[in-house]
Amino acid sequence: MYQLHQNDFRLTVAPMLDWTDRHCRYFHRLLSPHARLYTEMVTSPALVRGGQLRLLEHSHEEHPVALQLGGSDPVELAQAARMGADAGYDEINLNVGCPSDRVQSGKFGACLMREPSLVADCVRAMAEAVDVPVTVKCRIGVDDQDEYADLQHFTEQMVGAGVRIMVVHARKAWLKGLSPKENREIPPLDYERVYRLKREFPELVIVINGGITTVEAVREHLAQVDGVMLGRSAYHDPYLLARLETELYGAPLVDRATILEHMRIYIEAEMARGTALKHITRHILGLYQNEPGARGFRRTLSEGAHLPGAGWELVEAAMAPLRQAA
Repeated sequence: MYQLHQNDFRLTVAPMLDWTDRHCRYFHRLLSPHARLYTEMVTSPALVRGGQLRLLEHSHEEHPVALQLGGSDPVELAQAARMGADAGYDEINLNVGCPSDRVQSGKFGACLMREPSLVADCVRAMAEAVDVPVTVKCRIGVDDQDEYADLQHFTEQMVGAGVRIMVVHARKAWLKGLSPKENREIPPLDYERVYRLKREFPELVIVINGGITTVEAVREHLAQVDGVMLGRSAYHDPYLLARLETELYGAPLVDRATILEHMRIYIEAEMARGTALKHITRHILGLYQNEPGARGFRRTLSEGAHLPGAGWELVEAAMAPLRQAA
């Protein structure tokens, strides 16, 4: 049985479709050795029926790293969880928060909040199949099922199924009428509801997610809950992870140039394996966010990384505007 330490979840980076692939996670790990990283959502049918084991690929440098699964069949999710644990993931997370139409049609994500007993069956089966934590990522509500009592009931079901860690996005999800992007922005944030959940379920590790963009905000949330999960802020301004590594763990603040030197080794190794430069550099565009020369850095990489023959020399060229602005 795994040993659970609340500090393991103080800083986490959200699973984000099309963003948190293995290249992104490697980059984020350089910025924060302690942050818990999450994969993009992988559906249980893709693993169990489709045999797409490439979706489980990750490097040892990424740990601690969690696999997020999407699905609603307890037997299939248990099989997928076992595959993830066998592949070396440190945690298996069930997606009960994504509001996209594609996810709803497959009966994954936020629509499952309407069926807490089914979710409980799923996580119970997953937990019986693996020796790593099985966690849940959910919203505070869905559509008109939006009272605190609904979230409380859902949480009681999760606790009864053995869940000890929940990540809660502090917005409800509107499954009809709003796009996934709008669901990240339009429903109002209700942090107090998540704080109340922690007060009423003190034995649970509660990680809060949604609209968290600064070191100061992280500090305030950690006075109320056990951890924070950063989403788009960690992707668009990844150096925030380095600042939080210093704030939360007392590490010296790593400079951006050092990060890029490590990325050079990674990029050259990946390109030798046949990986195109554009698949890696798209994740580092925000490294110099709000710094002089950042626009030129982004433009050079964005315009050149897809061209035939593009390699590390393009990254060197992208750094020229930064040197000129220094």
